[in-house]
Amino acid sequence: MASAKKKATLFSSASSSPSSSSSPSSCCAVDSAVSAAPAAAAAANVVQEWTVASRDRRDDQRATKAAMASLIHPVDSLPDTSTAAPSTKGIQILPRAQTSHPLDPLSAAEISVAVATVRAAGATPEVRDGMRFVEVVLLEPDKHVVALADAYFFPPFQPSLLPRTKGGPVIPTKLPPRRARLIVYNKKSNETSVWIVELSEVHAVTRGGHHRGKVISSKVVPDVQPPMDAMEYAECEAVVKDFPPFREAMKKRGIEDMELVMVDPWCVGYHSDADAPSRRLAKPLIFCRTESDCPMENGYARPVEGIYVLVDMQKMKVIEFEDCKFVPLPLADPLRNYTPGETRGGVDRSDVKPLQIVQPEGPSFRVNGCFVEWQKWNFRIGFTPKEGLVIYSVAYVDGSRGRRPVAHRLSFVEMVVPYGDPNDPHYRKNAFDAGEDGLGKNAHSLKKGCDCLGYIKYFDAHFTNFTGGVETIENCVCLHEEDHGILWKHQDWRTGLAEVRRSRRLTVSFICTVANYEYGFYWHFYQDGKIEAEVKLTGILSLGALQPGEFRKYGTMIAPGLYAPVHQHFFVARMDMAVDCKPGEAFNQVVEVNAKVEEPGENNVHNNAFYAEETLLKTELQAMRDCNPFTARHWIVRNTRTVNRTGQLTGYKLVPGSNCLPLAGSEAKFLRRAAFLKHNLWVTRYAPDEMFPGGEFPNQNPRAGEGLATWVKQDRPLEETDIVCFWNYPCPSIGRLACYASGAHWFHANAAWIL
Repeated sequence: MASAKKKATLFSSASSSPSSSSSPSSCCAVDSAVSAAPAAAAAANVVQEWTVASRDRRDDQRATKAAMASLIHPVDSLPDTSTAAPSTKGIQILPRAQTSHPLDPLSAAEISVAVATVRAAGATPEVRDGMRFVEVVLLEPDKHVVALADAYFFPPFQPSLLPRTKGGPVIPTKLPPRRARLIVYNKKSNETSVWIVELSEVHAVTRGGHHRGKVISSKVVPDVQPPMDAMEYAECEAVVKDFPPFREAMKKRGIEDMELVMVDPWCVGYHSDADAPSRRLAKPLIFCRTESDCPMENGYARPVEGIYVLVDMQKMKVIEFEDCKFVPLPLADPLRNYTPGETRGGVDRSDVKPLQIVQPEGPSFRVNGCFVEWQKWNFRIGFTPKEGLVIYSVAYVDGSRGRRPVAHRLSFVEMVVPYGDPNDPHYRKNAFDAGEDGLGKNAHSLKKGCDCLGYIKYFDAHFTNFTGGVETIENCVCLHEEDHGILWKHQDWRTGLAEVRRSRRLTVSFICTVANYEYGFYWHFYQDGKIEAEVKLTGILSLGALQPGEFRKYGTMIAPGLYAPVHQHFFVARMDMAVDCKPGEAFNQVVEVNAKVEEPGENNVHNNAFYAEETLLKTELQAMRDCNPFTARHWIVRNTRTVNRTGQLTGYKLVPGSNCLPLAGSEAKFLRRAAFLKHNLWVTRYAPDEMFPGGEFPNQNPRAGEGLATWVKQDRPLEETDIVCFWNYPCPSIGRLACYASGAHWFHANAAWIL
């Protein structure tokens, strides 16, 4: 099992934090969870009965799971005290004319209407029959539409945020209709198209209202392949298992029961013209279980090497096959599995006592639809198939200074996992898990595990499947509070007076599984004004098999005949900033800060002097930056028109965590598609179509440097403009036994497995 986490403080406030702390540390349909009264729920869980393991371990496991489940309290949306329509200058503001905020994710009904509208617009029955729906998402409106909605139609009802115009505010009677953006793959023609559909809400007294759609535009995007779909993966596995030469190759390895075989289709990337997007291709990796009727069996512990398979995913057939070399299947290691009955091995863990999360008065957050208020923070929650969790309209309510915007939009827009083993098949493993697959589409329903504890607000997520049906992931996003140690403390040594404040944070998260790996994405909001992005890596490594007695320096031996190839995980966060910018304002800039050692001389006679030197990043090419721990380098997004009480410009600071650049050579094939990994930080001027750093369609993309590396060639000015920051932070994975069998080569078995 792999376990790691990466986090960066995105962002801590610079010059604008209202807190005295100086810590430098680093969907959604409303869910249907039934709420219990907070006080009653807390009272019911004040005492928990925990016992030592019984003779029947299954009884003990059931009791443990029941006790853990009792610590989870779903909550309904809490009432909003500001739902009354506001007024400005004596003018009564019209009540809401729409039921969905312009930034709310598409509902299941809207997705169905969008799909039906596009399907009906197909030119011929053959075209309609070939349509496969890769993605149906909200076409996010212009920022001024969002500002109108927040001012007059939806919480937080802030008409004062809008710029004042001569003659008073112009109050709209309704907002523009919502629009859907669809990516459609035609399986018969191998074409990818993008459609825009307008969704009009039609109110019918007898039917309670319904939606209708109208095609606004459609275009074919040449020379691309869209992300793969789960239905394609299942079809590919079946096709490979039924291929006679493959069955014969598995028979040579002692496997005749195809129920034991796992076929994981991987996108081919782009290594040569043979990978061009004129064909929709996959090169599967093969694994083998030891027990076909055991769902707990870890098949990823037995990789099958030496078999090369190429599948045409459009025609769904094997087009190339070779049994290259015979590598024995790794033995069934007794430590390969991870379920309690398999790993505890009779170890008594009654030393783990219950740790309860009790909030007798309920949570401190408030939820109205997708709008969240907590302490001084407020924001909106969204979700997309590619990015997963999206945070919109982040703002901090700062006393008499009112609602101060921080960011328009925060999300993880790509994740790249290049491997460092030059041998086949590992050299071609360079997954773009967002662009080739989808972080959101692979998200978990958190009702299946104790991923969050305490009082929880869940949000559902709706997607289209490949054939155009709507699928819902219930309890996809988790919102809850966490204790986070002390926020600050001081004791006066003369008087003995001590003051301490505990730190609490609001966490919004989701977890996804992409084949063998799990990724938990977390956005933490702190009471001292910090925002922290964190990714937790867990799951199972993508392993390789070895010949008897073979050792490979490009990985770590973790069991006889089994090794973990070295690799890196790169996570790319996109941050559309709005520091102290009201709607329509663009007064942000980015400065780089480095610690500078003062030259010896009359100003530094003791040779101890250093100071913080600031450099304004004036253009996009100048703003391709890298970390430098030797100068404590960081960056500040500033507002050029707002100052704090000392006269300093207000801003938010990007504080990098541990970091590195790609460890591969500069001519590595995967860097053709991932040129954005060559720098830690990229700053661009906002453009609505510049969302994904490797371009919208990285799958089999033959165009070198598409995305960020191309956008910044415009070298647009970055002074007093709408700033977008793309931040890369990697997690190098040089395998250790903790990832599979023991902690840092010290234990005989992974110490976490017996919990």
